[in-house]
Amino acid sequence: MISRRRFLRTGIAGTCAFCTGYTPFVTAVNASGRMDEEEFPAIEAQYYKELPDIRVECELCPRACQVADLERGYCGVRENRDGKYYTLVHSRVCSLNADPIEKKPLFHYLPGTRAYSIATAGCNIECKFCQNWQISQFRPEQIDNIKLTPEEVIRFAKEKKCDTVAYTYSEPVVFYEYMYDTARVGKREGIGSVMISNGYIKKEPLVKLCRELSAVKIDFKAFTEKFYKETCSGELKPVLETLATLKEIGIWFEVVMLMVPTLNDSEKELQDMCSWIFENLGPDVPIHFTRFHPTYKIKNLPPTPTKTLEKARSIAMESGLNFAYTGNVPGHPGESTYCPGCKEVLIKRVGFTILEYSLNGNKCGNCEHPIPGVWH
Repeated sequence: MISRRRFLRTGIAGTCAFCTGYTPFVTAVNASGRMDEEEFPAIEAQYYKELPDIRVECELCPRACQVADLERGYCGVRENRDGKYYTLVHSRVCSLNADPIEKKPLFHYLPGTRAYSIATAGCNIECKFCQNWQISQFRPEQIDNIKLTPEEVIRFAKEKKCDTVAYTYSEPVVFYEYMYDTARVGKREGIGSVMISNGYIKKEPLVKLCRELSAVKIDFKAFTEKFYKETCSGELKPVLETLATLKEIGIWFEVVMLMVPTLNDSEKELQDMCSWIFENLGPDVPIHFTRFHPTYKIKNLPPTPTKTLEKARSIAMESGLNFAYTGNVPGHPGESTYCPGCKEVLIKRVGFTILEYSLNGNKCGNCEHPIPGVWH
């Protein structure tokens, strides 16, 4: 196991699926394969129900795993022990780094600030293009971890001059209890919390969690059940329900779609998706179309052509969406934020760097058109 001191000094930095040219860094697999119960005690999960024959049913995500005694759910981080369901990853961090908030990507949330980004092992779907598969598709005992309590996370965030904690890299839904507890501590201490998620979560735990969060970013994998089933081992419908719930709650959220050539980039699919967003979420939800790079189980496809991203952005704007972005193409005009009123550049970006900022509070500095987001 990596030492706590070295872990915190170097920072085990995961990378999100929208950061071109990076390879996720994870530590070597723990050859012993055993859980260290003293350092990482199991904690009872919040959302499950007991079933006959010492079985349990998870009520956190749409999979609704029914788990026999001494077995785990699909995510690999929740275990049935004598009819009680436990999370094995509370305070069990395998990846952390202080990132620009733009890396998440969140463009309408505290631009220019940093997020103390943390992850544990595990995920509740399997994307064949996942760039962080070395942590998302492994069990916690298979990779190195350190213990960081919620209070320690917030303390380190402050030391690193981060305004926000981001739950990211793997899938934060599977470390729900840890995220919830940390977000509550952060809220008391004036540190925000953002969930960077696939949106695969049931409504009740989502609503409870959002009371403690500052913003959410959802990875919209595609707009077809076929893609979700064949490429992500999941379903589209629960993600649509999550997006509708976020709109209903009123929390700030943004949407990202990684454009995988030939699999989710047809004009019809993009038109259908943008129309759905406009009709169900409104015109002001930012949508980011980001460039795919071959990795994990999809290495036979090329990186997304820039003109595919440009076409997607054009379709979004023609559908009435006010804030459409291109990602993973540093220096592209589509990285910047434009006023829907006067069309002037409000925030000029190159990669994760802000070069110009023309907002006056939450309004365009030129025409005073209101710009939705969390700016302070």
